[in-house]
Amino acid sequence: MTERSDNTSTGADRTGAETGPGQPSADAGSAEEAKPATPAAAADPTNVPTASHRRPERARARERRVRMPGASGNPAAMTTITPSTTLRSPAPVAEVLASSPDGTTTREKTERAPADWQHFAPRAADTKRVPTRVTSRTGGLRRFLGHEWTLAALGALVLSVLLNVGALADPAHTLPQDIWDPSLVAYLIAWGGHALVHGPASLWHLNAFFPSPYGLAYTDSLLGYAPLAVFGSGPEAAVLRYNVIFILAQALALFGAYALARQLGVGRVGAAVAGVAFAIAPWRLAQAGHLHVISTGGIALALAMLARGHGVRWRRDPSTGGESTRPQPRPGWALAGWLVATWQLTIGFGIGLVFLYVLLGSVIVGVVSWLLSWLVRRPLPPRRLLVVDAVGGAVFAAAAVLMAQPYLKVLELFPYARRTDDWVVLYSPPLRGFFTSPPESLLWGDLHASSRAVLSVPAEMALLPGFTLYALAAGGVLFSVWSLRVRFALLAGVVGSIALGLGTQGPADGKLGYLVLLHNLPGFEGLRTPGRLIIWTTLLLALLAAGGVCAVVRRAADAAQHRGLPRPTAIARLALLLPLAFVLVEGLGNTPHATVPSPPATLSTVQAPYLVLPSDQLRDMHVMLWSTDRFADVVNGGSGVVPAEQNRTREVVQSFPDPASVDYLRALGVRTVVVLPQRAGGTQWEDAANLPIDGLDITREVLSDAVVFHLSP
Repeated sequence: MTERSDNTSTGADRTGAETGPGQPSADAGSAEEAKPATPAAAADPTNVPTASHRRPERARARERRVRMPGASGNPAAMTTITPSTTLRSPAPVAEVLASSPDGTTTREKTERAPADWQHFAPRAADTKRVPTRVTSRTGGLRRFLGHEWTLAALGALVLSVLLNVGALADPAHTLPQDIWDPSLVAYLIAWGGHALVHGPASLWHLNAFFPSPYGLAYTDSLLGYAPLAVFGSGPEAAVLRYNVIFILAQALALFGAYALARQLGVGRVGAAVAGVAFAIAPWRLAQAGHLHVISTGGIALALAMLARGHGVRWRRDPSTGGESTRPQPRPGWALAGWLVATWQLTIGFGIGLVFLYVLLGSVIVGVVSWLLSWLVRRPLPPRRLLVVDAVGGAVFAAAAVLMAQPYLKVLELFPYARRTDDWVVLYSPPLRGFFTSPPESLLWGDLHASSRAVLSVPAEMALLPGFTLYALAAGGVLFSVWSLRVRFALLAGVVGSIALGLGTQGPADGKLGYLVLLHNLPGFEGLRTPGRLIIWTTLLLALLAAGGVCAVVRRAADAAQHRGLPRPTAIARLALLLPLAFVLVEGLGNTPHATVPSPPATLSTVQAPYLVLPSDQLRDMHVMLWSTDRFADVVNGGSGVVPAEQNRTREVVQSFPDPASVDYLRALGVRTVVVLPQRAGGTQWEDAANLPIDGLDITREVLSDAVVFHLSP
């Protein structure tokens, strides 16, 4: 029988239970454990017994050798317990006073080996759920739907829909802003889809402007949206498509700027401010009718992808006080960035040309940096990244060269289409234009009416990016997560883009600004509106503001942790969202949505090529849109360039029907002339049904919606 360490007998001892002769002692194992360790074991500091074999030192100190007679009183049946070789001296009074509530002194805590909590309780059963076929198939989908980029894209789309709910009220019959330029753009997108399917070789030669060639190069081509026009035909489908793309363009701008700010190192709140400020700036309200101008999301998204692919990150590392460690390059993202940049360029050179030169400048800076790294024997970028840049850059350059050819041909055919200094003077905004909002702004529209009154072209000169954005950017210069070098570079970019955007109103009447670009860089002779550089001003201001907002959010998080809180309080978090709310409110507007005139049914049946009268620059845009039902050749056309043949035609037909005009139209190849009575009021064709046609060898057909003259012999 054994005895407890506190020298009290067990219940069996108290009842006189026997240990029979010849049976081993119950304490044989305990006595064996009490043998002193060998010198080798004692010298090895790593030879620490486990918790299951270790005895508490206080228990061993209380052990005594006890001789307990067996039930028969035979001394041979005596049980012995070996006491500890040494007894621990009493703890000092100071340590006793400093002991824990459980009575453990400081020395005992120090000398006690760590507890083996791993074996304190039985190991819990593995409750990991065995993946089923359904969960294994939906796991990737759930991760995708919950990813930050998915949520950001969905949030941008939802916000764009809410801001442009008017575009969805009657999306097949109304267009934002007005019915002129949006009709032209809707037609151009529809033509791109039609040409891709039915005749890619004639892509640049529109059915409009007959018989003038290269009609698609009279303005921005918007070829990037052509794949969306492969399905659907007719004017209603073209209008519906425009409204859908209008909403998607704003969502892409918001998402692209958010992704760029996040990649450069800004937190979610700061990136949201950058995205909203870039996509919902007040100046965009005046450009609602110019889809090719507000389609800037590809610029920001391409820059974000290229930055991610090349490991570019501006965020300052607060732990080191310097720039953060540069992430590893990702060639796949770099290639994606080049492809998105190519797509952005295919929308048009009006916005894409400046983007092209920005990328070209970035490439030059990158090559110089790599060469300097090679000279100082620093490691060069991975070979795979260099190959990807070479391939992606070649694709981008090839697309630029191919797209430039039709525009160069137009300048050759119509030299007057070249933008000279006089064009730039007409569209150059004053400095006050950068502080003036368009009339559609809910917050500033009426307040800035007097300021807009002094602008010669208010639609192109009301360029306010937002007073809130100005204030946040100014704060971002002083207090930001960006380093001083980055902040000053962004500030220099803001000042430089404004100086260039002033055109001839800039330094030295533009001779130190935009006119330098106009006279020296290829392609700028096709641009007439320097104020559209506000796109870059807004993006740079947004990045400055994002850095400042991110610094405030980080300071709030540090203050919460200093107070022992895991995160800022709910009220503090709401306060941190105020910059986002202010930027959003300042960008709200009341964009009108005008009803597009319905196409006359007669135009779907007349023999082509045909001419619709009256004809002028604006009303011809509707005729182009109506022609999307079958894309038959039509003489009418309105765009940024008016071909010489069309000017001549409009002059000659002023006297139609008469021998000179009929002979001219026949020589041109025109087979039918259609006069629309609802548009002919106050013109020479107001009474087209009764105009004399004797001796002209033509026939006339009076219909409910048109008067049709057949010129065919």
